[in-house]
Amino acid sequence: MERNKINQKKKTFVLGVLVMIVLVLLIGRVSYLMIYRAEHYTALAEELHERERDIKAKRGRILDASGQVLADNRTVCTISVINSQITEPQRVISTLTQTLGLSEEYVTKRVEKWSAREKIKSNVDKEIGDALRKEEMEGVKIDEDFKRYYPYDELASKVLGFTGSDNQGILGLEVYYDSYLTGEKGQILTVTDAKGVEQEDVGERREEPVAGLDLYTSIDLPIQKYATQLAKQVYATKQAKKVSIIVMNVKNGEILAMADEPEYNLNEPYSFIDEVLTLEQESVTLSEKERQDLLNKMWRNNCIHDTYEPGSVFKIITAATGLETGAVALTDQFYCPGYIIVEDRRIRCAKIAGHGSEDFIHGFMNSCNPVFITVGMRIGVDRFFEYIQKFGLYQKTGIDLPGEAKMIMHKKENVGEVELATVSFGQSFQLTPIRFMTTVSAIINGGTMVTPHFGVRAMNKEKTRIIDFSYPTTQIAVSKETTEAIRMMMEQVVENGGGKNCYIEGYRIGGKTATSQTLPRGTGKYIASFLGTYPANDPQIMAMAIIHEPKGQYYGGQIAAPVIRQLFENILPYLRDKGYN
Repeated sequence: MERNKINQKKKTFVLGVLVMIVLVLLIGRVSYLMIYRAEHYTALAEELHERERDIKAKRGRILDASGQVLADNRTVCTISVINSQITEPQRVISTLTQTLGLSEEYVTKRVEKWSAREKIKSNVDKEIGDALRKEEMEGVKIDEDFKRYYPYDELASKVLGFTGSDNQGILGLEVYYDSYLTGEKGQILTVTDAKGVEQEDVGERREEPVAGLDLYTSIDLPIQKYATQLAKQVYATKQAKKVSIIVMNVKNGEILAMADEPEYNLNEPYSFIDEVLTLEQESVTLSEKERQDLLNKMWRNNCIHDTYEPGSVFKIITAATGLETGAVALTDQFYCPGYIIVEDRRIRCAKIAGHGSEDFIHGFMNSCNPVFITVGMRIGVDRFFEYIQKFGLYQKTGIDLPGEAKMIMHKKENVGEVELATVSFGQSFQLTPIRFMTTVSAIINGGTMVTPHFGVRAMNKEKTRIIDFSYPTTQIAVSKETTEAIRMMMEQVVENGGGKNCYIEGYRIGGKTATSQTLPRGTGKYIASFLGTYPANDPQIMAMAIIHEPKGQYYGGQIAAPVIRQLFENILPYLRDKGYN
């Protein structure tokens, strides 16, 4: 009995000792955490109840060469609710439904949803956001945001492109230079209780956003406006399928204007223009794929995304190749009876009666098909394709817009005499307008292949960070004699040849006309174009007008040359004042 009592006391003592040891260890651990790890766990606790809200950065603007704004930002609001903070749910639902023009069911569902924050509507006009703020409704949050705004609506729409709902670039310069235009977002950090209710007495921490860089472009706003006006005028009066006008600096590749009618409204890029959505399509419900296909068609920039048969303007390339290879001299004599027989084909000249006897200069001035077919035959397939390669026609230009297309050309091994004949005067293959203009620029500027571009520099408003863009140039094999000969013959085209409708008193203008049939042949549809240069003896500016499927007259010399004349009449005095001689 006595032994049991002693054993019981021993057990109690041991248990007590163990309890004391555990308590000492616990007190030691708690003391360690409270004294030495206090800051760490306090930070974790704060993070557990912190809520982050992004502050969008203002997107960089896009400006023309003189600083005129082409793409800007407007302040808008994002309206959100926090269920746990709402004290008058019916008032909130009613006010948001009426003010934002939303359905009561839509608003109710989001107001009653238990979440940290539920977005009701974004891109709300600032005036509406300010009005809601004055209502002082608990649980309703109005955050200021930015929405892209284009002050000129349709102007240069297929160059500028547009942004998405979160202000990221979608098309055009907006997407190509997105990394420069996009800023660094900021944050608002608030503290909430366990239920997610923000603690007003704690306050909030802000990390301010950094605005994106402004993009300065080579676009000259007055020239862009006039080129667009001309394109619209021709599009309407000639009932054309599409009309493109490009103005480019021959020396450095800067593009001063690019109009591609019909354009679309940059502020409503998902609204169809009449030319895209036909009456038949308006009366049916489009599938998502059909809708997207039509939008893509509306957004396409025909100057870089689409290829076309250039027609007789390509005779500039054939002439340069012939002169460089020695296949033809300026004084060589030819005879044009109005056609030429190639294998089993009778290929007509534009002048059915023929030009009779003429030298190569007059063959160029008259845009005589038999002359150029003869020159092409002299050059031969191998050398012709060698110079197509040397003149960069197989390569993309590298223009700073996405989606540039490549030339579509016969495989050399499949080219016979007929194919060589048609290539010689600019048919049976396709390239983009910008590719053609870039190659001609190299031939007439002395051999420097420039990169056509819009972007000049990016910088912040304080001008403390400036990034100047540079573009590669290469040299092509073209002699000074060939360059001068092409310049001279292009001037003769305007002074005495098929480009007379581009003649301007007091200005030395060079040019080349073109009229090509569309595929399939025999449909009576044509593409009329004219390429003009100034000054003819040492070109600095090149402009091209391309009119697809005009009604009525369709010859390039009749309807496209006058377009470039009107353009030059209006912009050359302005350019002279800016230093172009």
